[in-house]
Amino acid sequence: MLAKLMSFLLLGVVRFLTGSQARWYGCPPKAEQRIYFANHQSHADMVLIWAALPEELRSITRPIAAKDYWTKTPFKQWITTAVFNAVYVDRQASPARTPGAAAASSAAPAAPAVVDTAQATAALAVPPSSTEAETAAAGGPDPAPDAPPREPSPEELRAALPEGDPLAPLVHALESGDSIVIFPEGTRGHGDEPQPFKSGLFKLAQMFPNVVLVPAWINNVQRVMPKGEVVPVPILCSVTFGAPIALESGEERRPFLDRARRAVMALREV
Repeated sequence: MLAKLMSFLLLGVVRFLTGSQARWYGCPPKAEQRIYFANHQSHADMVLIWAALPEELRSITRPIAAKDYWTKTPFKQWITTAVFNAVYVDRQASPARTPGAAAASSAAPAAPAVVDTAQATAALAVPPSSTEAETAAAGGPDPAPDAPPREPSPEELRAALPEGDPLAPLVHALESGDSIVIFPEGTRGHGDEPQPFKSGLFKLAQMFPNVVLVPAWINNVQRVMPKGEVVPVPILCSVTFGAPIALESGEERRPFLDRARRAVMALREV
């Protein structure tokens, strides 16, 4: 009950300060599983998108929240958990290691554990049989060429993700059927254009091909509470939601991320 009352109070405050206008330019506000991805210029971005969504979408949509910032005080932790139902992302998270990795780590630093499609594909490739190898070694005919290795399935990609990976909480949320809001820049920008997108959106698109990817442009929120300020300033803000995009078959990481970034930037002119 307390969380519900705080939700109504916060919604009123946010809409009073910002107007919190939602503009559905490229898609309707539909209750389907989605990944909303937007530009990032303020810690208030999460709050503004939450307030811009209709009530039926707020109940099924979980914004991500930087754990080191939103758990600094008991109140911040309570409001992000009880009101926003946010997904905490540990920006300092280190991938989980196997028991034998501790001994090896003293000899060499461990490389970050990430989902790499090429590595996953190689791991799934079937080696030639011993009979074929012996025939070739004896001077006989070369074995028949192997079929090209298949791409790992979304389920295999999700299973290969280390539990300590920063994406793991988002994967768990999507597996449970929730929609999420992410900021692919990874950190707040300070210019008129978003910074290059990091690989998280691409990996999630690979792991959840049936989840709808919706770009969004958040306008003016950085002026409501400039960095270093504690008192918000009333400024009219808006969130424009664009037409969904999808990861094309065979599309590589950087072209996809650049295309997603352009989809967000195009909404500035709408």
